[in-house]
Amino acid sequence: MVGAAFVLAASSIAVSQGTAVAQPPAPAGPNVKYVVTADAPLSFDINYVTSSPADLQAFNADASAYSTRGSFVVPWETTATLADPQWAYISVARAGHAMEAPPNAHCEIWVDGQLAVQNTGPTTAFCQLGQW
Repeated sequence: MVGAAFVLAASSIAVSQGTAVAQPPAPAGPNVKYVVTADAPLSFDINYVTSSPADLQAFNADASAYSTRGSFVVPWETTATLADPQWAYISVARAGHAMEAPPNAHCEIWVDGQLAVQNTGPTTAFCQLGQW
C-alpha cells in the first residue's frame, strides 16, 4: 500500500513538471519594437504604426485607426504586432529652443529581434520600412 502511494505521488509530480514547460502561443505576426533615445531625457512627440493597414489608401483614410500619437519622455520603447512589418513607421519630433543644444533624436525599428532601421537627427528622426 505504501509503495502504491509512492508511485502515485511520483507520477503526479512528473505530470505537473510536464505541464510547467508548455510553450506560449506564437504571436499573430512579426514582433516590431520601436525605440527612441536622445542626448537627454526630454519630451518628444512620437507617432508610430500599431497595426497594418490593407494599403496606403486605407491608412490615409483613417491614420488614427492604424497608429498612435503622443508625447513621451525618452528613452522610450514599445512593441506592436504587425501582420506585415513592412508597415512599421515611427516619427520623433521636438521643437528646438534657442538656448538649448539639439537633443539629437534617435529612432530604431526592430523586427523579430533584429535591428531593421535606425536614424538620428538634431530635433527630428524618422524610421520606416518598405511600405512607405
